[in-house]
Amino acid sequence: MCGITGFIDLVEGISAPDRVTLQSMTDTLVHRGPDADGYFVDDFVALGHRRLSIIDLSGGDQPITNEDGSVVLIFNGQIYNYQELRQRLVQSGHQFKTQSDTEVIVHLYEEEGNRCVELMRGMFAFAIWDKKKRKLFLARDRLGIKPLYYTLPEADGPHPNRLLFGSELKAILQGLKTLPAVDPLSVVEFMTFLYVPAPRSIFQGIKKLPPASWLEITPEGTRVETYWDVIFDPRPVGLEEAAGQLGDLVSEAVDMRLMSEVPLGAFLSGGTDSAAVVWAMSQARGDRVKTVTVGFSDAEFDERSVARGVAKHLNSDHEELEVQPSALPVLELLSWHYDEPFGDSSLIPTYYVSKAARQRVTVALSGDGGDENFAGYRRYRYDVLENRLRSFFPGVLRQGLAGLGALYPKADWLPRPLRAKTLLTHLGMDPAEAYYRSVSPIRPEIRDRVLSQDLLRQTHGYDPLDRFRKLHREAPAEDLLSKIQYIDLKTYLVDDILTKVDRASMAVSLEVRVPLLDHKIVEFAARLPVDLKLARDGTGKAVLREMLRTKIPAPSVDGRKKGFSIPLRRWIREEFSELMEDRVLSNPAPFFDGDVLRSLYKEHCRGIADHSTVLFGAVVYHLWQDRFLTGGGKGRAPVALPLPAAGGTP
Repeated sequence: MCGITGFIDLVEGISAPDRVTLQSMTDTLVHRGPDADGYFVDDFVALGHRRLSIIDLSGGDQPITNEDGSVVLIFNGQIYNYQELRQRLVQSGHQFKTQSDTEVIVHLYEEEGNRCVELMRGMFAFAIWDKKKRKLFLARDRLGIKPLYYTLPEADGPHPNRLLFGSELKAILQGLKTLPAVDPLSVVEFMTFLYVPAPRSIFQGIKKLPPASWLEITPEGTRVETYWDVIFDPRPVGLEEAAGQLGDLVSEAVDMRLMSEVPLGAFLSGGTDSAAVVWAMSQARGDRVKTVTVGFSDAEFDERSVARGVAKHLNSDHEELEVQPSALPVLELLSWHYDEPFGDSSLIPTYYVSKAARQRVTVALSGDGGDENFAGYRRYRYDVLENRLRSFFPGVLRQGLAGLGALYPKADWLPRPLRAKTLLTHLGMDPAEAYYRSVSPIRPEIRDRVLSQDLLRQTHGYDPLDRFRKLHREAPAEDLLSKIQYIDLKTYLVDDILTKVDRASMAVSLEVRVPLLDHKIVEFAARLPVDLKLARDGTGKAVLREMLRTKIPAPSVDGRKKGFSIPLRRWIREEFSELMEDRVLSNPAPFFDGDVLRSLYKEHCRGIADHSTVLFGAVVYHLWQDRFLTGGGKGRAPVALPLPAAGGTP
């Protein structure tokens, strides 16, 4: 894996100081590519690259060009069908000077132009400078596995005459003379979702290129287009037949991702997704698969015993790690690597499992994407239940039921399925709003208490719900389950799950590959009947479980996954107390209401209510502000942390 950055100047030519700027931008990405660096500069464009060597160790350095040097590429990712594409390009007369997948992109672009992205099967973010057309072409993979930030050369932008881009936001910040202002709308979104959704970033004027999109800038102007989307089109198929087809697809996707000239292994948790990946790896490899898992002393959050059973069954070379809550150093380190406030607390175990894996391998496969593809989240089951109940009640009656939520818990005369306050509230909403509230870690009424009145005035009239409604309305799907899966693919998957894994793994220079997000598997899942994903008894991932039933131990197939999370409620009250009291509450960030935060913290510590999520959001925002805003820091690099002691290896 690698890091890319650079800029195109639309007015003045590239000067000597600009070359120094390019190197400083590239240096911020050394953790993404510790093995080599490379640069290209001409009159209009400057490109910088940091390399983590995986394929063609001796010959794959970047930037890389075509035969006459008129097309220049810097690339982050892997193209898994590059050998097939290479063979086709050789037959068309293209000449190769390396064995890398990177060079394939150069010649594919020569052959197909912007359509080259449609032919690639992989994870990628890249930049191509086409000298003859004076065109800079940026592209990102279909699911958004690899990140790409950019600025537009607008009059009110952070650099009016220059487009800057980078794998991480900190690279762009290094290329700006002044630090951009924080985007108030992004703060509202962060304190709703605990991440900043694309296309926004936390800073005004800096954007994320959406998944499955490309951007080109030419003398005629700038254009962004989408080149792929997932279409939900269920077709009749039996469970056993579908399970067989899925097994073949998973085996193929995993086998393609085993190409590597450096050590390779896998993350292994207690769930079906990582188990499916490790099973396919064990079938394809002649040696034992190296696997690693993390756990906690708190049994409620610990899945090591289930993972250990899968490892034993598949005869993997397994290692376990117990995570302890060394809160402040870990969060300060990660606040730099994540570039933006990021409040999914599982970033801590994700960092540690990545660090543990990096002690043994340079490439790791993960099971991310299984829940989104095959309806594995429990919230899908609840959403289907709500929609069924909603269909039985006229609109006026639904509003009345929602009003009963305010009386909870006094509504114990209702039938048991209707006693839950959340359910009663959701029945009075349309399906898009109900799902929005289900996936928002911080409820809007709590968010609006915690944020300052000044910020709320600045953002008056803006509601993150509007995007959910738009995605729900425009989703290429008929059934309501597929619509919310589509929303997750466009929001939670890319801006939370994949961002979390990319930043945590790249922090330790580990490449992570996600075979269950091969776009062929995503398209296959979108064609499945709903009941092969969410079974009639409410069990998610029905077809994936059926595929694995004879391949791994029953507890991993049929057990309830605990999730890759930490004991946050207790940690906020105990291990995080000094951080909360001495820093977050004593000097609240400008966009926050300190009195409300202190009140919520007292309620949390006394056990009156669980406010761990909103308080953790305030913590990570505070640490991000200290890292990136205080003194115009633009991101000060922290000191790396030691790995906790391993133990329990079977």
